Amino acid sequence: MATTTEKRITCDHCGDPCTVHTVKWGEKVFCCEGCRTVFQLLDRSGLCDYYRLNEKPGLSHANPLRHEKFAFLDDIKLAAPFILFQDEQETHARWYLPQMHCSSCLYLLENLHRLHPGVVASRVDFAAKEVTVLFDHHRISIRQVAELLIAAGYEPYVSLRDLGGTKPVVSRSNIYRLGVAGFCFANIMLLSFPEYFGLGASEEGLRRIFRGLNLALSLPVFFYSAQPFYRNAWSGIRNRFLNIDAPIVLAIFVTFARSVYEVVTGTGSGFFDSMTGIVFFMLAGRILQDRTHRRLSFERDYRSYFPIAVSVQKEGKEVSTPLPGIQCGDTLLIHHGELIPADGILTRGQALIDYSFVTGESLPVPKEMGELVYAGGKQTGAAIEVLVVKEVAQSYLTQLWNSQENKKEEHSFIHVLSRQFTYIVLTVAVCAAVYWWAYDPARIANAVTAVLIVACPCALLLSSTFTNGNIMRILGNNGLYLRNARVIEDISTTTHIVFDKTGTLTMSGDHVLTYKGRPLEPAEQRAIAILAAQSTHPLSKALARHLDKAEPCRVLGFKETPGKGTEGWVDGTYIMIGSRRFVTGSRAGITDTRVYVRVNDEYPGYFRYSSHYREGIAWWMQVLRGRFSLSLLSGDNDRDRSRLEGWMGEGSRILFYQSPEEKEAYIRHLQRKGEKVMMVGDGLNDAGALRQSDTGIAVAEKGNSFTPASQAILDAAQIQRLPVFLRYCRVAGKIIIASFILSIVYNIIGLSFAVRGDLSPLIAAILMPSSSLSILLLTYGSATWTARRLGLTVSANEKDHARG
Repeated sequence: MATTTEKRITCDHCGDPCTVHTVKWGEKVFCCEGCRTVFQLLDRSGLCDYYRLNEKPGLSHANPLRHEKFAFLDDIKLAAPFILFQDEQETHARWYLPQMHCSSCLYLLENLHRLHPGVVASRVDFAAKEVTVLFDHHRISIRQVAELLIAAGYEPYVSLRDLGGTKPVVSRSNIYRLGVAGFCFANIMLLSFPEYFGLGASEEGLRRIFRGLNLALSLPVFFYSAQPFYRNAWSGIRNRFLNIDAPIVLAIFVTFARSVYEVVTGTGSGFFDSMTGIVFFMLAGRILQDRTHRRLSFERDYRSYFPIAVSVQKEGKEVSTPLPGIQCGDTLLIHHGELIPADGILTRGQALIDYSFVTGESLPVPKEMGELVYAGGKQTGAAIEVLVVKEVAQSYLTQLWNSQENKKEEHSFIHVLSRQFTYIVLTVAVCAAVYWWAYDPARIANAVTAVLIVACPCALLLSSTFTNGNIMRILGNNGLYLRNARVIEDISTTTHIVFDKTGTLTMSGDHVLTYKGRPLEPAEQRAIAILAAQSTHPLSKALARHLDKAEPCRVLGFKETPGKGTEGWVDGTYIMIGSRRFVTGSRAGITDTRVYVRVNDEYPGYFRYSSHYREGIAWWMQVLRGRFSLSLLSGDNDRDRSRLEGWMGEGSRILFYQSPEEKEAYIRHLQRKGEKVMMVGDGLNDAGALRQSDTGIAVAEKGNSFTPASQAILDAAQIQRLPVFLRYCRVAGKIIIASFILSIVYNIIGLSFAVRGDLSPLIAAILMPSSSLSILLLTYGSATWTARRLGLTVSANEKDHARG
C-alpha cells in the first residue's frame, strides 16, 4: 500500500523532484502514482532493463492522462486513419509519439508484446518518432493499444491536423531549449562587456554583481538547455560506446566548473559566455541539420512519387493514372500480380490477396465484394476493381519495400574511423593537457576545452547520408526511384548489365498485331480480350487493346504461368493464350513473336506481333557497352538477333527462348564469376531475375510494376537516360571522398590551433556546427551542380515547371 512522506528526493522513474509528496513501493520512490504504476507494469513484464539503458528515462505522470481521450477509437471510422492493415486475426496501427527520445524508449516500445499478450510485435522508426504496433484484435482493441502506450508513458499525438498526415517538424522542447540558451547567452555577453573592456579597481563591487548575474544566467543553460547532449552521451556510455556528444558534454562541464571556481574564489570572471555559446550554437546546428534532413526526406517521400501508374475506371474507360492523381472515390482496376496502392473496398471480381509484402505470410487471403482490402497486398487472381477509401501513402509503401531487405552493417573505413573518433579526440586532449602542464599551466583549460569542442566527426557521418539522400531525391525527380541509399552504392559497382527485351527494349504499347487462322466469332474475341485484360504482360495488354472488346466480367479458374501464358474460363468458355508450346504443346521453332489461342478444345490460330524498339536505343547501348559487359535474355524468338548484336556489340551474350528460371540461373552464373550484375526488366514477369541480381531495376510503362523483387523502378520513358543515371551514381562516391578529405583538413587545422591554446572555446563552438553545415552545403551543391551538368531535373518544382 502506498505511503507518503515529506522527504524531498527524486523519482526513480522520471527523475523529477518529489516536491509535494513521495509515493513508495518497496525500496523505490516516485513523484506520483502514475510513475509508480508504470514502474510496476515494467517490473511485472521483466522490462526493467529500460532503466539500465538510461538514467531515469521515464516521463513524468504527475499530470494524470485521461484514458477516455481515446474512446473515439471504438468507432471504426475514426480509428481508420491509424490502421495500416487488418485481417481476420491481426491489425497493424501506426502512432506518432513525440515523447520518444532515447535508447530506453526504443527498448520499451520494441518490447510492447511483453506488456500485453495481445500485442504481436512492434516496429519503431526512431528518426520519425513513430511506432507500428501489430496486435491480435481479438485480445486487445486499438483503443486499448493506445491506452497501453499511455500507461507506458507515451501518449500518441492526435489532432485533426495530424489525422490529415502532418506532425511537428522539430521537437518543441528543443526549440524552447534553444530559446533559453540564446536569451542567456546574449545577456551574458552583454554583462561581460565591462570585463572585455576592463573595469577600474573602484568598480570592484559592480564587477562582482555582473559575475554573479552571469553565473545565475548560466544555470538554466547548464541544467536545461544542455540536457539533449547529456542524455545522448549517457546513452552511449550505458552501451559502452563514447559517442560524439561525450567530448561536448565534457567540454561543457570543464568550462562550467572552471567558471564557477573563478567566480566563487574571485580569481576571474570565468567563461560563462563560452559555455552558453557552446550549447546555443550546437543546439542551433542540430536543429538546422534536422530540419534540412526532414525537408529532403519529405520531398523524396511526397514529391518524387514512384514512376508507376495504376489503371483507374473513368466514365467506362480504363485510364492510366500516376499515384499522385489517385483520390478517394476512384475505382482502381488491379490486374493479376499488381500491388494495391491504397486502402479500398472490393467492388468487382474475386480477390485473392497475397499480403506477404505486409505480414510475411504468403498464403493468399480470399476477399468478397464489399470487404476492405489494404495497401501493400498483391492480387494473385483475375483482375479486380477496388474503390479507394484512403489516399496513397507512399511513405508506407516505401517502408514496406525497405522491410524486404535485411539491413547490412557498414564496415567502411569512414564508418570505423567515425566510431573511434571520440577516443582519438580524448587522447589529443589528454596529450595537450600533459604538455601544457609542463610548460604553461595557464593554457591547459583553453587548450583542452577547445580540443574537445572543435574536433567534429559529424562531417564524416553526414557526408554519406546527405549526399545519398540528395541523389535519391534527384533521381526520383527524373524517373528513377530507388529503394534506399544502399542501391546507389550497388549501382556504382555494377560491372555487367542484363536486359530483358519485351517491354524493356521494346515499347509495350506500340505493337502492331495481325491475326492468322480461322475467323474468330465475336463471342470468342470478347472472351480472349477479357482473359488478356487480366494480365500485366506486355503482349497480353497489347492483345486486349487490339481486340478492344474487354469488359468487366468474372474469370473463373484464372491462372498465369510466368513466361508462358494465361488460362481461364470466361462465360463458360475455356480460353488459353500464350506461347506455342504452352497452348498447343508443339516444340516447333518460330521466327516471329506470336501469341497462340485455344478456345475449349480447338486451336483457331495465333496473333503475330511486330514491335518497335525504343527511340535512341542504338546510341545508349553504344555508350553502355563501352563501360559495361552486356547481356540480353528474352523469352521471345531470335528474329532480331543480328540487329541486337549490332547495338550491343560482338562480345555481348544474347540468349532467346529463356524461361524465368533460366534467366535467374544465368545471373547466378555471372555472379559466381565475380560480376556485379544489374538486371533491367519487367518488374512483374522478371521477378526471379530481379531478385537474384545485385541491382534489379523494374521498368514501368503506364502500369503498376511496383514489386518487392526490385531495388529500383525506372519510368520507361526515361530508359534512354540509363547511362546518365549510372554515371551520376558513380559521382556520389567521389563527392563523399571529397567531403571526407575536407573534414580531415578542417580537423587538422582546428586541432593545431586548439592544442596551442590559441582557440577560445566560444570560437570552437561556432566552428564545429559550421563544419557540419559546410559539408552539407558542399555535398548538396556538388550533387546538384553535377545533376544540372548531366541534364537532370534537380527539384520537383523544376519538373512541374518543365511540364507546364
